[in-house]
This record gives sequence, C-alpha cells and structure tokens, in this order.
Amino acid sequence: MSTHSAQQPEESLTRDEFLNRAVQLAVQNVADGGGPFGAVVVMADGTVHEGVNRVTRDFDPTAHAEVVAIRRAAAATRRFDLSGAVLYTSCEPCPLCLSATLWARIGRVYYAADRFGAARAGFSDAVFYEYFAGSRPELLPVEHSPLESSGQPFEAWRHHTRRTAY
Repeated sequence: MSTHSAQQPEESLTRDEFLNRAVQLAVQNVADGGGPFGAVVVMADGTVHEGVNRVTRDFDPTAHAEVVAIRRAAAATRRFDLSGAVLYTSCEPCPLCLSATLWARIGRVYYAADRFGAARAGFSDAVFYEYFAGSRPELLPVEHSPLESSGQPFEAWRHHTRRTAY
C-alpha cells in the first residue's frame, strides 16, 4: 500500500472507489500508529497521489492527510497549481485542509465521514469553524502591527524580474 508515490491512472474508478481508498488508507494508518485520516488527490490526467495523517509520526501539526496528499501531488508534478485535480478524503476537511486545497487550486472535494463523526472519536475542530466565523476571536488574538518597512517585501517582489507568479 503506497502512500509515497503516484500511481498510474486507473480506468473508470468512481467517486466511491476513491473515497473507499481514502478510508482504507485511514484504517491502515491507525494500524501503523497514525491518525484515522487518509486522502487521495486525483490529477486531471488520472494520476493518483495518496496521503495519510502524519501529525504524531512526524511531530508536524500541519501533516494532515489532505495536506500530505497535496504535497505529494505537487512534488510529483513539480507544480503548485493543481487545477483540475479532485481531492477525496476519508473525513470532512478541517479549515487547514480546506485552505491548502484552495491554495492548490484543486477543483472539487469529496469526503466520507463528517466532522461530527470525527468529534465523536475525539477529533473536534468545531471550535476552529467558530473562530473563522468570528464568534470565538479569543482563541487566537491576531493584531495588525504595521511598520514603516511593512511594504518592502512586496516592493521587492514587484521589482523582481525572475519571479514565479502564483
């Protein structure tokens, strides 16, 4: 069961088959000592990139299954714009994973379990949704502290002739 590299395109796999694959990855990851989350990114050409939750294994709070799968797809294709790709995940993506999916320009997401099922298992990110809805700002105070030099990085970017636009 590879979670490292891309698989060759598989003919006529359905949404449910990719979702089941994400669920299988999640179950196997639990057996391997990881979290109960798996994800599959399917590129427009049908190439498949898999990921599992590696938060505790890698001591990386951002190593959610969806993020790992997106990182693998981007690295394998040498592209950060994954337009045309579809993300299949074993559970409803949290705000971190949704943000990564948006930044990757992935066009569609399908998920199997929802956030309420995850909460029953002890994975409650409901408070994060409240934070982003503006009802719990005390969870993470964020304050704008402008400096005279605040615009310098953007000026450097605008004047850099060999930049890679994104």
